[in-house]
Amino acid sequence: MSKQELAYQTIRQRILEGVYGPGYRVVIDELARELGCSAIPVREAIRRLEAEGLIEYTRNAGARVVTIDERQYVDVLSTLAVLEGHATALAAPRMSPHDLAPLRAFEEEMQRAVEAGDMLRYSALNRAYHEAIYARCPNRYLVAQIQNAWARLDSMRHSIFVLLPGRARTSLEDHRRITDLIERRAPAEEIERVVREHKLATARAFQGWSQCGAEAREQALRQ
Repeated sequence: MSKQELAYQTIRQRILEGVYGPGYRVVIDELARELGCSAIPVREAIRRLEAEGLIEYTRNAGARVVTIDERQYVDVLSTLAVLEGHATALAAPRMSPHDLAPLRAFEEEMQRAVEAGDMLRYSALNRAYHEAIYARCPNRYLVAQIQNAWARLDSMRHSIFVLLPGRARTSLEDHRRITDLIERRAPAEEIERVVREHKLATARAFQGWSQCGAEAREQALRQ
């Protein structure tokens, strides 16, 4: 792995894990010393992360982790609820028992991640679970829009399950229900409704977290 790739992966993982929170200043020289390299590969890594929307760089403030646009985050989640519900309903009748086996395997892996408290692992499995379903969706334009929305969420914030680890267990139960519906050939309308509610519940959970955070910040300012 090159020094630039090491710096890129290090900074990106720390942002996604929440180690570097919103507004955190990434000091290039300090990170270069930590990684045992010059400042050049760290600057190159920061440029990559700036292009992805995870870092913002200004001459006066340097490199900082972007802050959450909470309204936009909820808007993207709510849009995904519609898109993913429809994509799952379209994919369901095209999924064979062979296609369902990986979904059950993902559920078992997600269960282990929940028990271990490994929310980054859970997040990756959650994404893989849905990707396995959308691989059978005949509307590839729809799938492309979902992937674009995922990328937009990733650029705005680390995993929702890092912010809200309690949401993972409920999410896992939702996944099991979705797989059950696909397996028993439930009506498309039911599948679409359940998947849509699955995503909207995440949006509501984030809104609750965001509101609590806003109230805490406001209270701190009064003290």
